[in-house]
Amino acid sequence: MQKSVVLKGYKDGYEIELKADAAFSQILIELTELFERLKHEKEKNDEKIAFNIKTGARLLTIDQKHEIEKIVDNYPNFLVHRIVSDVINTKEALQIMDSKNVHVNGDVIRNGQVKDITGDVLFLGNLHQGGVLRATGNIYVMGSVSGIIHAGFDSNVRSIILGDISGAQQLRIGDLVDIVDEGKVTAGTDSLVFVNDLHVLEFTSIDKLKSLRPKIFNQVGGF
Repeated sequence: MQKSVVLKGYKDGYEIELKADAAFSQILIELTELFERLKHEKEKNDEKIAFNIKTGARLLTIDQKHEIEKIVDNYPNFLVHRIVSDVINTKEALQIMDSKNVHVNGDVIRNGQVKDITGDVLFLGNLHQGGVLRATGNIYVMGSVSGIIHAGFDSNVRSIILGDISGAQQLRIGDLVDIVDEGKVTAGTDSLVFVNDLHVLEFTSIDKLKSLRPKIFNQVGGF
């Protein structure tokens, strides 16, 4: 009979493989048997042993993960480092796709309003003073901006802000903040704002983009 649970040992630790086509109830039985056997083999060793659990094409539910964790909790010397699957659910896949896309937005963002966008955004709208435009990725400005622009607002300091930001109230990338003044940008011209190696917001011209962020030009659809 083919086993539903297979233990593999490597130089840097142990891996437990769960067969994707096995009944979950059988997996729980075999996991318990495996840990019982290992417990007796390691009873003279107080060192904790961590396991990576691979589920292959099986996607465990939260409840199923809790069932596995409850079994492991019965053995103080054993712990699960992580549970890894070769597949993801539809919601996660859509979120990943969303974060890789460049979204075109033409909204009017008024004082006190906050517009959040996942991924990059090509902004064609009107950002009023006191309004906030936030994106997890890059922000390309082609509209009118007088408010706050925040790229990489989930701590992605590799993000950039590009376009005519001369009228912006404030610029933010990741956790960094700067105020726009005439010494940094010229009205009506396209500027590039990025986080330099000193972890400071730096202002430069658009022609430096390819040398500073070459991967932007490799995105699907180009730039």
